[in-house]
This record gives sequence, structure tokens and C-alpha cells, in this order.
Amino acid sequence: MTGPEAPRVFRVLLEVRDLDEAERFYEALLATKGRRVGGGRIYFDCGEVILAVVDPTTGGEGRVSPLPEALYLATTDLEAVFRRAEELGCLSSELIHDDPESPAGQIVVRPWGERSFYVADPSGNPLCFVDSNTLFTGSEGTTPRPGRPRVREGRTTTPRSRPRRT
Repeated sequence: MTGPEAPRVFRVLLEVRDLDEAERFYEALLATKGRRVGGGRIYFDCGEVILAVVDPTTGGEGRVSPLPEALYLATTDLEAVFRRAEELGCLSSELIHDDPESPAGQIVVRPWGERSFYVADPSGNPLCFVDSNTLFTGSEGTTPRPGRPRVREGRTTTPRSRPRRT
């Protein structure tokens, strides 16, 4: 199904272990105010999609399960988001596909053509910020750039915990 009949994503949940800490972190990183909506949740408007941070331990029950893979966010000012991430000390210290020319925590053009960098929130949720002019969507006209290194088989390495500041 495509077009107006296709369902659309309108909210994505990220589990966090400390709602107050997550609120400060995401407000600083995203440069936007969150709104508490009750039930241990804070909503951040990210374009047409709401990024909801939720503390599943509110009320003393549940455990936090960080995302297994990065959540990708597009931005028109990658450098500004990078500076905020640097100030927060949350840049990833890992490599993408174990490639020393593709450090996750630096702005780099990835083998698939996206200009991006990776961070981890205080609860270990991996996030990737991508220059909105370089989005790879798999559609015609968004193919990886020729001459870039080949992507090794396997999964993309993304941060699992908050990187240490060096």
C-alpha cells in the first residue's frame, strides 16, 4: 500500500531509566522543549513524528530496554546537533562496520551516502543524526555513492551504552 492509504508512523517510544535526566538530555540535544503527558512520558515533536521518552519503572515496576539498533533522525543543521552532542558528552566511540575510516561519533559520509554521526542517550539508546540532504531511503535516486568503501556483511555497529568522554 502506498500513498494516502498507507499507515504512517506518528509516535516512537524510547524507554529511559530516569525521566528527569532524559528530559534534560533530549531538550538539550534536540533544542526543543518536551511536554510531560503523564504516565511517565515526555513527548518531543520531531517533524510529523512524536519522540516519546517513557520510564517503564514509574510506579516501581518494569525494566528499561534500550533500543537494539539506532533510531535515525534527519536534520537540516547536522553541525549544530553535533556541537550539542559533543557538549553533552554522548558521542559514540565505536566504528561503523569496524571501519577505522567510519567512526560513529564523527560526522562522516557513510558508505551508503548519508552524512551522519551516532550518539547514545543516558539510558543506552543509540541515535543517529543524518544530514537531511543526504538521506538514503532505498528509493530510486537515493543509491549509495560510487567509489565509497564496500559495506561488510553483518549489522551496523551502534552504541549500546553511554560512551565515556575522553
